[in-house]
Amino acid sequence: MFDTLRKYKRLQETLFLGTLCVVCFAISVFRFIHTHSTMFLFLNWNLFLAFVPWFFSSLITIKPQLQQSKIFIFTFLCAWLLFFPNAPYILTDLFHLRLQTSVPMWFDLMLILSFAWTGLLFGFMSLWDIEKALENLIHKKMIPVLSILLLFLSSFGVYLGRYLRWNSWDILRDPFGIMNDVTDRFLNPFAYTYTWGMTIFMGLFLNIMYWSFKLIKQRNDKTMTT
Repeated sequence: MFDTLRKYKRLQETLFLGTLCVVCFAISVFRFIHTHSTMFLFLNWNLFLAFVPWFFSSLITIKPQLQQSKIFIFTFLCAWLLFFPNAPYILTDLFHLRLQTSVPMWFDLMLILSFAWTGLLFGFMSLWDIEKALENLIHKKMIPVLSILLLFLSSFGVYLGRYLRWNSWDILRDPFGIMNDVTDRFLNPFAYTYTWGMTIFMGLFLNIMYWSFKLIKQRNDKTMTT
């Protein structure tokens, strides 16, 4: 496994993200031991869900033969997209911040942001993998447009999860329920201004962060080649 990860230049990334997950888990356990409260232990589950899209995209990266079938790529992209909103979703766990707790508010803020940052890294890195996988299937100039759309779709998914309490696996458990909520909001957009307000501004925020990451990466790549 390590040889495969090293071959496809995933070992350092995997070790780094794994270390971040361990640190986040340790901080949440420290809070639990100190306060005897399970309040923020759920963040570990949310971080696992954020890990899933990165796992999917890593799988297709280290097994490039899977990219030969357009049908597989399309099916894979749909499955990946179902879990992709879980990566930025942790940002909305900031809603759980409370002034009156048994630990300082700054500690809980640091705790949630640590999980949220790690979740975003999982999401953004998986999106980079998806872009690379699509390079041989669509025109290169269309890939940035697709990435922008995927980030807005992800923000809509965050809304569905946070406010309507739909989960990624509910597409199998109750597909008609999800379809009813989604189609109603598309057919009657002016009846759901809150939905589209959050989707648009969350999408803008994710795009700002994602393209900032891309700019830093491109600048670093240019520096290394000069």
